[in-house]
Amino acid sequence: MMRLNWRQFDWLLFAAILLVSLFGVVMIQSAVKGDPELTSFPKRQAIYVGLGVILMFLVAAFNYNLLRSLIFPFYFLVLALLVLVGALGQTIFGAQSWISLFGLFPIQPSELAKVALALILSNYLATHRERIHDLRVVLTGVLFILPILVLVAIQPDLGTAVVLAVEAAFIFFVAGLPWRYILGAIILAILSAPLAWNMLAEHQRTRILIFIDPTADPDAYFNVKQALVGVGSGGLWGKGYGQGTQSQLHFLRVRHTDFIFSVIAEELGFIGASILLLLLFFIIWRLWRIASRSEDPFGQLLVAGLTGVILFQTLVVIGMNMGLLPVTGLPLPFVSYGGNAMLSLMIFIGLAQSVAMRRT
Repeated sequence: MMRLNWRQFDWLLFAAILLVSLFGVVMIQSAVKGDPELTSFPKRQAIYVGLGVILMFLVAAFNYNLLRSLIFPFYFLVLALLVLVGALGQTIFGAQSWISLFGLFPIQPSELAKVALALILSNYLATHRERIHDLRVVLTGVLFILPILVLVAIQPDLGTAVVLAVEAAFIFFVAGLPWRYILGAIILAILSAPLAWNMLAEHQRTRILIFIDPTADPDAYFNVKQALVGVGSGGLWGKGYGQGTQSQLHFLRVRHTDFIFSVIAEELGFIGASILLLLLFFIIWRLWRIASRSEDPFGQLLVAGLTGVILFQTLVVIGMNMGLLPVTGLPLPFVSYGGNAMLSLMIFIGLAQSVAMRRT
C-alpha cells in the first residue's frame, strides 16, 4: 500500500525550481525596467511563484492515484473551457487563448490542457499497457488527444498545440509504443504538411517564412534580430544586470516572456545563461529520475509527460532566441512571465512529487 512519505520528497528538485523561479522574477524586473505599463509584473510574478509553491505542496500531499476517479470530469471541464474561450476569449498576440470568469483571475485553458492531457492519456495507457501493440488501443488514445489539440490549434495557438502533441508523444513512447506506429506517425505528419500550412493563420506563416528568409518581412524579423544581437553581445560575463542595451532601450519586444533568455544572455553573458540551462536540465533529470524509479505505470507515464513538456519548451525557447527555430510564443519554463504557465507547471511538479513520495 502506498503511503505519504515526506522523506521521499525530492527536495533537490524543489530547491532547483524555487531558485529558477525566483531568478525569473529578478530577470523580469530588469526586462521591464523603465516601462510604466509593466512595472507591476515582477511583483505579480513573485505572487504567482508563492501561490504555485503552496499549490505544489497541496498537490504533492494528495495521493495522485485518487485523482483517477476525477480525470474524466476534469478532462471535460477543460474541453468546455477551451470551447468557451473560442466564443468569449480575449485575443492577445494573434491568439484567442484567455478568458476571464466573473471578472476574476484570467484563465488560459490551454495551460490546463497540458495537465488534463497528461492525466487522461497516462491513465488510459497505464490501464492498457499490455495491449499497446494493438492498433485499436493506440487509436483510442489518439481520440482522447485530438479534441484538445484541435481546440487549441484553432485559437490559433500552434506553439501550445505542438507542445501538447510532443507531451502525448513522450507518454506513448514511455508506454512502449512500437516503432512501426512511431514511423507511421512521422510519415503521416510529413504528408499532411501542405494541408497544415493552408490551415495556419497569417501571422504563423509569417513567423515560418522569416525564419527561412529574414528579408521576406524585415519588420516581422526585427524582434528576432534584436534577440540575436542581445545574445551575441553578452560575451562571457555579460554587460551587467540591468545594463543590457536591447532590453533597457526597449529595442527588444516581449522581452519579459518570449525573449527573456535574450535578456539573460545579454546581461549575464554566457556564464549566466549556462548556469540557468544547467539548472533547467537538472530539473528535467530529477523528473526523469522520478519517472524511471516509479513502480506504478500511471505515475511513471504522468511524470514522463511533464518531463517532455519542460524539455521541449526549454529547447524551443532557447532555439527561438538564438534564431535556430521559428518564433512560437512559448514561455521559458519557470522563468518567463505568466501566472497560468507558472501555476500549471507547479501543479505538474506537485503531481511528480506525489509520485516520488508513493513509489513504494
